[in-house]
Amino acid sequence: MTRRDSSAEQPGAAEIPTLEEPLPAAAPQGTPLSATAAVATHDHTGGISHAWRALRAPNFRLFFSGQSISLIGTWMTRIATSWLVYRLTGSAWLLGIVGFMGQIPTFLLAPFAGVWVDRWNKRTVLVWTQVLAALQSLALAALTLTKHITVADILALSVLQGLINAFDMPGRQSFLVEMVDDKRDLGNAIALNSSIVNVARLVGPSLAGFVISLYGEGWCFLIDGVSYFAVIASLLMMHLRPIAVVESGHSVFQQLREGWHYVSNFLPIRNLLLLFAVVSLMGIPYTVLMPVFASRVLHGGPHTLGALMGAAGVGALVSAALLALRKTVKGLLKMVPISAALFGVGLIGFGFSHILWLSLILMLVVGFGMMQGMAASNTIIQTLAPADKRGRIMSFYTMAFVGMAPFGSLLAGGLAHVVTASWAVVITGSCCVLGAAWFWRQMGAVRAAIRPIYRELGIIRPAPETH
Repeated sequence: MTRRDSSAEQPGAAEIPTLEEPLPAAAPQGTPLSATAAVATHDHTGGISHAWRALRAPNFRLFFSGQSISLIGTWMTRIATSWLVYRLTGSAWLLGIVGFMGQIPTFLLAPFAGVWVDRWNKRTVLVWTQVLAALQSLALAALTLTKHITVADILALSVLQGLINAFDMPGRQSFLVEMVDDKRDLGNAIALNSSIVNVARLVGPSLAGFVISLYGEGWCFLIDGVSYFAVIASLLMMHLRPIAVVESGHSVFQQLREGWHYVSNFLPIRNLLLLFAVVSLMGIPYTVLMPVFASRVLHGGPHTLGALMGAAGVGALVSAALLALRKTVKGLLKMVPISAALFGVGLIGFGFSHILWLSLILMLVVGFGMMQGMAASNTIIQTLAPADKRGRIMSFYTMAFVGMAPFGSLLAGGLAHVVTASWAVVITGSCCVLGAAWFWRQMGAVRAAIRPIYRELGIIRPAPETH
């Protein structure tokens, strides 16, 4: 066995119950149970207060506060980096190359990082990733503000950020479980985390466009570097339950093989990861082409780029807010292919648009579809994942969702170079729609595999016994 959280052995500890530890059914004994009725897990007498119920956990409140500040800086850096590369080179192909180099380390290292995340203290992992990310942004700021920045420097520092993300993303995803006291609030925590990501996605690009137009890209990098200290402080202030360490007699490669065997043989997680590998490869790299759309297609500048990314952020924020209002994971599965199709259709329309207001509306659709699918699949996977394999499973999620993006960035840049940015987005959006259609055809088998686990966890009521 790999290291696992001691909370599985401590009453009231922070862990999702495994199949051996089902949640109690909510109905009194003798009450007829429906196989599809959702179990009531909270008394939500406070109106819509259940939409932020995960904030009752002090550790999650700290994390939420620190992330709210830091993620604005992260989005400022994303926009500033793409604008800087395009300003220095004028090449859509190099935009794709920079995106590829910044994300390929995550693809290559994420599975191994997941094994180590399962072995190490997750808070310590996150503190170190935030420190290194701060240094990376401050280095970008120093080089840009002193006017010594080159494309080679950007490529090297992008690779460094990819190495950091390989550990940060599975660590961050699996650490959510330790921060939330009531594991029934995990879905709400994921939705709230998505909300702050998208508030930042709304504020960050707009702020970046303003800062770039007045002071240049270097100040965006500097603001980002300083913002990481908010997350570091929030992590250090947390009071977490002690984690018992169970030494594993297996090597890293044996544990990696164990995680891969679970993911590849468990139909629901396998199909979710396959769909979002397609979406990540074909759809999400549209972001690397945004400078091309802002300047050449819509004839704007940094403000236009910020408005486009901000519109996608608004759509994603609305999606995350709707997910936060949900009381149960039940019913999320059907949203996965619907949202992937919506994302693809939005991209197709955006590719054909040459009008700013129409492009902004389509970016709302794109942002909504992308976030709905990402957060829904994340919630389902974390609900199903066994505690002792969560780091590895989330590393494969990172690999599918983020790790495929570098190849997508390269593909998007290459397609834009050959057939224009507009047609590149139309083609990739069409592939997302086809992926959604494939997943929809698999829904019956996926539901059948999930239903017994949801019953064990108390998410749906057990089927009535027949005599």
